[in-house]
Amino acid sequence: MIPKRLYRLAIVIVAITAWMESHATIPAGYYNTLDGKSGQALKDAIHNLTMQHTTLSYGSLWGYFTETDCMPDNRNRVWDMYSDDTFYFRGNNAPYGMNREHSLPKSWWGGYDVSQGYSAYTDINHLYPSEEQANLAKLNWPLGEVSMVEFDNGVTRVGSPMAGQGGGANQVFEPDDRYKGDFARTYFYMACAYQHYKWKYTFMLNNSSWKSLNNWSIDLLCRWARNDAVSDKEVNRNDAVQKYQNNRNPFIDFPDLFEYIWGDRQGQIFYISEAGTSSDTTSYTGDPELIAPTQGTVLNFGEVAVGKSLDYTLYIKGRGLTNPLSLVLYRDDYQMFHIPVSSVNRTTANSANGYALTITYTPTAIGNHTAHLVIYDGGLVGSVDVELRATCLDVPTLSTLTALDATNINGNNYVANWKAASEVVDYYVITRTIYNKENGETRTEVTSTDDGNATSYTFDDRMPGETHTYYVQSFRLGYMSEPSNVITLDASGITGLLADKPLQVIGRDGGILIKCSEDLGNATIYDMAGRAVKHIDNLHNDMVIDLPRGIYLLTTTTSRSAWKVAVK
Repeated sequence: MIPKRLYRLAIVIVAITAWMESHATIPAGYYNTLDGKSGQALKDAIHNLTMQHTTLSYGSLWGYFTETDCMPDNRNRVWDMYSDDTFYFRGNNAPYGMNREHSLPKSWWGGYDVSQGYSAYTDINHLYPSEEQANLAKLNWPLGEVSMVEFDNGVTRVGSPMAGQGGGANQVFEPDDRYKGDFARTYFYMACAYQHYKWKYTFMLNNSSWKSLNNWSIDLLCRWARNDAVSDKEVNRNDAVQKYQNNRNPFIDFPDLFEYIWGDRQGQIFYISEAGTSSDTTSYTGDPELIAPTQGTVLNFGEVAVGKSLDYTLYIKGRGLTNPLSLVLYRDDYQMFHIPVSSVNRTTANSANGYALTITYTPTAIGNHTAHLVIYDGGLVGSVDVELRATCLDVPTLSTLTALDATNINGNNYVANWKAASEVVDYYVITRTIYNKENGETRTEVTSTDDGNATSYTFDDRMPGETHTYYVQSFRLGYMSEPSNVITLDASGITGLLADKPLQVIGRDGGILIKCSEDLGNATIYDMAGRAVKHIDNLHNDMVIDLPRGIYLLTTTTSRSAWKVAVK
């Protein structure tokens, strides 16, 4: 028997507009909050607008790239802004020899392992496919103009910077002239969308000015944006990003917008009507409209292991809505998806921030799954249909990796190495412990590679007197392998020795796992009330210590630092 609610939907579904093929348009009222603002208020408005987007999964990016970064004359071929080599898509898998490149390096804010949020790590407004050798040469160097070339493939140039550029970096990355404006507008977007981040590297950005960009980088990016106008490639890509991520880069839609914040029009008020788009007002009196999501939006959850769940946030924003919006999941595998509400208050939907709807995918069977989210009522004529896509796979079996000695040790730099996993993985995670003998401080940092093809990662942050250790894990579909052996790079730059016997203490279900390169003597574990709960005579590598769920401190007779660890 057909559920009654589907009868109610029959007329609504008939009214659903056909999918947009490739070009979207700027949703009516989308830029309403920018109108009539200047300076810092304008930049803050851009921040608030662009941060309201669907956070994508890293593993699904190649599926999005097939639309955001394909050649206009061959949709199967990758449009690579880092080389003129020819690459073809392989579905959701990376073409051989290509990486997913964060054009604004993820190390500048800390990558995915930061309390500031995950969204920048998978924001396709600054993620592009890149030939891997160019990506390796680029590293995390800032944009700039090269004076002495060290790498040049005809599109990507890396080398020492021109005078006054680089922000203290030894090298810069200079894209081809045809893409300099693309990268400039990408950096303008990132400087607004993530202005709340605390930047770890300040070559081009700073933590002290509302403009976010440093003076030298402002001069460079403004010049590049003026000399390389917005291209059809950028416009088409912006439309495709909106379809999947539900936000846009306003510096593509309004090519002179940067001038009001960093350029020749600083202090002037930005009016949308003067920028070529109808100005909206807060006293809108037209027909009810849905600004986001737009018809044709596709939410791709990517690959998820059976037994896991994945949440995505879809921003729902309207104007002039007269009644609550109704939401319903239907068709195909709708039982695999869940939404927490069936309606959204019109006041919330009409607000500047809209309503953040969490959609959860919890697969119960292996295979490809689709469903549709229909948004209707609210006074709208017809409805908006959002397609949901996902793939459920078996739980992966991940082998324990072997970490190899560090190489290319020079000054602040070294390369962490490991043997490739024997199975398919999404990416690798490198966990480092950094011990400073001078002040006795120890810190832990987690870094990930861009894909599962890497067998090394370059670090450039080793300071004099520091001892670094690292171990490596593979990541696949929400699961991580057991930690590898630990590699130590002592303060003198020698690997394989253990200075002051640092160690890794890893929390896990039902206890902790010890990682070290030699025995560490006696140890004591305390609970957070200061009570000793366990004594160990000889702490050694790969020792598993059973403990109840809780927070503990571990001390040893050979290490100056106490280790805090959570047991699940």
